[in-house]
Amino acid sequence: MKNEEDRNQHFYICCCFTTDNIFLEDYKLHVRFVSEQQFRLDYQAVLRRLGCITDRQFDDVLNKIAQEVDRRRYLGVKSAERAAAIRDIYRPLHPHVYHLQESHLAPEFKQIVEYCRSGEASEEGLVGLLQAEAAPRVYRFTLFKKSFCEELIEELEHFEKSSAPKGRPNTMNHYGLLLNEMGFDEGFVTPLREQYLRPVTSLLYPDCGGRCLDSHKAFVVKYDMNEDLDLSYHYDNAEVTLNVSLGKDFTEGNLYFGDMRQVPLSETECSETEHRVTEGLLHRGQQMHGALPISSGQRWNLVVWMRASQERNKLCPMCSKRPTLVEGEGFADGFTDRSGVSAWLNTSCVLT
Repeated sequence: MKNEEDRNQHFYICCCFTTDNIFLEDYKLHVRFVSEQQFRLDYQAVLRRLGCITDRQFDDVLNKIAQEVDRRRYLGVKSAERAAAIRDIYRPLHPHVYHLQESHLAPEFKQIVEYCRSGEASEEGLVGLLQAEAAPRVYRFTLFKKSFCEELIEELEHFEKSSAPKGRPNTMNHYGLLLNEMGFDEGFVTPLREQYLRPVTSLLYPDCGGRCLDSHKAFVVKYDMNEDLDLSYHYDNAEVTLNVSLGKDFTEGNLYFGDMRQVPLSETECSETEHRVTEGLLHRGQQMHGALPISSGQRWNLVVWMRASQERNKLCPMCSKRPTLVEGEGFADGFTDRSGVSAWLNTSCVLT
């Protein structure tokens, strides 16, 4: 019954989506933009220290922010348009990878899930079946068979070469794909979250929504010597994150984890974690992390931001305020309206 309720939910975005956590790549800085006056007061001195000295450089920053805000305002509509076009024109190379099958999963992972479903499962017992990393509450396990990872990458590369429109994951990853637009949500990612991952996260992360994950955002990111090499230090718009290394052959590029985002950087020690092909890493979405540069080859990662409306309805993880709801497409950003009166009528937050 719970899964059926999840599928019937209507999901929303928080109003802060168009103002908060805008990433300035040239300065490796996340900013909030409400007005030019506010932005100058909050960030002009910081940007000067980072090398944004001339008026032309500052105007360039403002132009890039305007472009990003505009992209976010119409993201849902544009994404729906791309998904419709993909359904019309794209023909998959490997149709079976769009539907999760037990044969895709590593035997070790199936054993872990079977344990979690048993009546005698405990957090302590589960942790004994996983590889605990040096960073707190980061766990590693083999998730997929290598043959499936290879076929999935072949499908992704086939799609990349096609004429179908492509949506990129976020402002920090320039090379990658949104899996919901490709049609992976219903047959692959949703059953993976509901049937396999939620039994695990229920034991590992009960304090941050692990028992009630009811939506997600799933995407793949690509690192290549001629494209993105690394990923800056950040936290996710998620309660729990799954990050799977799909391949191909690459060297270095370890992930690194710090503390939760509320802890000052000066008080944080980071720990490196090797990310091997076929392995998944689970961590709390609000835990700071990044990816070091690869030194050769190419790497594809599957990332699933899993969200629990029961948690984020109380406090938006991106603006740390009670969310003001705005209509969204699909799973949107995982907020739900339990009051029955949606706050999207607040015209100061309308996205279109």
